[in-house]
Amino acid sequence: MSDPLLITSPANARLKAVAGLRRRRVRDRERRTLVEGHDELSLALDAGVVPELLLLCPELAPPGAVAALTDRVAGGPTEVVHATRAAFEKTAYREGPDGVLAVVQASWGGPGDLTLPPDALVLVGEGIEKPGNLGAMLRTADAAGVDAVLAADPVTDWGNPNTVRASKGTVFSVPVAADGTTATLDWLEGHGIPVVAATPEADLAHTEVDYRGPVAIAVGTEQTGLTDEVLRRAAYRVRIPMVGRANSLNVATSAAILVYEAVRQRG
Repeated sequence: MSDPLLITSPANARLKAVAGLRRRRVRDRERRTLVEGHDELSLALDAGVVPELLLLCPELAPPGAVAALTDRVAGGPTEVVHATRAAFEKTAYREGPDGVLAVVQASWGGPGDLTLPPDALVLVGEGIEKPGNLGAMLRTADAAGVDAVLAADPVTDWGNPNTVRASKGTVFSVPVAADGTTATLDWLEGHGIPVVAATPEADLAHTEVDYRGPVAIAVGTEQTGLTDEVLRRAAYRVRIPMVGRANSLNVATSAAILVYEAVRQRG
């Protein structure tokens, strides 16, 4: 096997094309995104993701990572390229990069692309703006065995590099989809999956609902919460008890509380 191409110039055209995937319009047009970080890429590879390009900086990468990752993609279509520190740091999107960056296909679509079990546990985030929150919800979903996470009218996208990073790569291990709110609710209704909507104005505590059958847990943004359409069409509206002065919980925290109540009930 020949030595990988070594890129030394931060102004290299190929690296500029990779860096362009930081922008959503480029990601949407090319149906590709970035995975940066050894841990994140390792989980993506575990989930069966095959990178188009693996960009490595031996000077920055953890000990043994360059050889190990190169071995993992050997024999496949992945192109392996090395970059000097200056060139890699110009391309990386996060501070203090660890020398591992990959370009992968963005394979997620709409709810209609999903296949769920009869007793599906689904998490729905409506209008989620911050990639960190969307990523944290994915980590909860992965840990709890949630069958799918749906983004309804999302402000951020599944391929946002910061979503990928915040999810620690679980965006590739948990089935995900995105669509408008109405289309998402129609799809859930068509599949016989009732919605449990979280709202501070509800009278019903979140522990007073039966989550043991098919169910979709819906959470909204901290500022505005779920839209009237979700609240109107939900089978149940529930609240998480709060005794402090703040009038809302972080959306990812709310999602975790509700998901693990469902896990508890399901045994």
